[in-house]
Amino acid sequence: MKLLHNPRCSKSREALTALEEAGHTPEVWRYLDEPLSEEQIRELLAQLGLAPLALVRCKEELWSELSLGKTFCDDEIIALLASHPKLIERPILIHNGKAAIGRPLDNILALLK
Repeated sequence: MKLLHNPRCSKSREALTALEEAGHTPEVWRYLDEPLSEEQIRELLAQLGLAPLALVRCKEELWSELSLGKTFCDDEIIALLASHPKLIERPILIHNGKAAIGRPLDNILALLK
């Protein structure tokens, strides 16, 4: 069990607390300090069952700046996520070969069942 975690994010902290209160000790991956490679992002997308754009924090100011007047293909989005991990939606729990974005938190808890 691995949690992609940003300790400055309240939703990410809530997810970690909820997992710990449920008796789990996830491996915490501080993905801003240790970014995912393009290959790891592709694997994560497969585990999530999502297209790359669904992993982007579209309300992030950086995304607005990068995407202004542009349309990206999936490979370009993956490259941007690898180069700018701040754009990756959070928190994300990876467990038993599957993954869930913790927005809402129930998504993560459902993955444990």
